[in-house]
Amino acid sequence: MSSSHSRHVPVMLQRCLDLLAPALERPGAVVVDCTLGLGGHSEALLSRFPGVRLVALDRDKEALRLSGERLAPFGDRFTPVHAVYDELPDVLDRLGLPAVQGILFDLGVSSMQLDEADRGFAYAQDAPLDMRMDQTTGISAAEVLNTYPPGELVRILRAYGEEKQAKRIVSAVVRERDKEPFTDSARLVELIRDSLPQAAKRTGGNPAKRTFQALRIEVNGELTVLERAVPAAVKALAVGGRIAVLSYHSLEDRLVKQVFAAGAATTAPPGLPVVPERYQPRLKLLTRGAELPTEEEVAENRRAAPARLRGAQRIREDAE
Repeated sequence: MSSSHSRHVPVMLQRCLDLLAPALERPGAVVVDCTLGLGGHSEALLSRFPGVRLVALDRDKEALRLSGERLAPFGDRFTPVHAVYDELPDVLDRLGLPAVQGILFDLGVSSMQLDEADRGFAYAQDAPLDMRMDQTTGISAAEVLNTYPPGELVRILRAYGEEKQAKRIVSAVVRERDKEPFTDSARLVELIRDSLPQAAKRTGGNPAKRTFQALRIEVNGELTVLERAVPAAVKALAVGGRIAVLSYHSLEDRLVKQVFAAGAATTAPPGLPVVPERYQPRLKLLTRGAELPTEEEVAENRRAAPARLRGAQRIREDAE
């Protein structure tokens, strides 16, 4: 267990803590870590804000087990919950928490999932093509590859992986799956390498990266879940409460940006001489655009490289 923890460096940790701090220094504050993972951010939140209670969600039972051991010293200040983050309203309802002071999302695949070879998330090592964050439910990446119609696979690779060579890759996948269904990651990585033109292989790291990202997002319904989760999280914030979201690709970041921008805009019809209270913005943006990790941080933790951080503060209740 300790090896996972020593490998696991929480991304933009200090900046996340500083963003949330003004809301969490209040007596009786509750913070929700919507993506517990190995508990790095949660441990730092509990340590830095000794009066805070932390509710932590994760869909991965193994992550809950490991971080439960790690965070056991904090006793009943730590409440782990097996749930996907769009279930936040139900979780808070069950716990009798009408509103919370802080919410953190770290949307990257957890270090544990990438480092456990048999989960199939990493293209660098051969493993069963699974990619489910919750291995008790849903369809695997292999099932997606073997059963989805070609047009649907092309759409997924383009939309979720921003893969320009989607048609070439899918043609090769369909040809190969007819001979023998896909079961492991090495065969897929090799097929992607073989089907790409030379120029495409020279840019942007491992050529399989975008396809693996697209499959992972599809298998876990990540964007659909996020579309529901971010507005629900904003709604769950008490006035004065703060939210911080770490995204790792442009699709996630765009979605967060849209929700925050909508909350920070007036909803008044144009041309009103005075804007009534109910049309005033509900959010104040705490970051100018998306903040990036420092060069030092990226040098220390390469998984931080694509991170984008956005923060917002709840400044008024929803209009009735």
